[in-house]
Amino acid sequence: MLNYSRTEENYIKAIYHLEAGKNSVSTNELAESLQTKPASITDMLKKLKKKKLVSYRAYYGCKLTNEGKQLALMIIRRHRLWEYFLSLKLDFSWEEVHDVAEELEHVSSEKLINKLDAYLGFPRFDPHGDPIPDEKVQSQAINFYH
Repeated sequence: MLNYSRTEENYIKAIYHLEAGKNSVSTNELAESLQTKPASITDMLKKLKKKKLVSYRAYYGCKLTNEGKQLALMIIRRHRLWEYFLSLKLDFSWEEVHDVAEELEHVSSEKLINKLDAYLGFPRFDPHGDPIPDEKVQSQAINFYH
């Protein structure tokens, strides 16, 4: 898997969450979610389309490709494992844990994340009760939209 920028990963994760139960996500929805201008959204969607992470057509919105969904689940996996670690092992407060996990989710070392998962005892749910995708995210059909 290629390395992606923090911004690209944030877009992929936002599209994944907004896409729940929909055919596509509009640029305006994405702009509102990411608190940025629609023109910036369009530019990034074109880049993500070239990387085969989204399908995008002007005025029709975007949706994740299978590769984009796999990347989104990997980001969610990292985020939720970090939340678990921060809250249950380092006693971070609920107010802090999400923001710190937002930063740490961009650490893309698969080996580190798999070791963290093992260290934590392969938790199935994060502290909020949301499911944590396992390392074989491409084969999972569980709803991770929370």
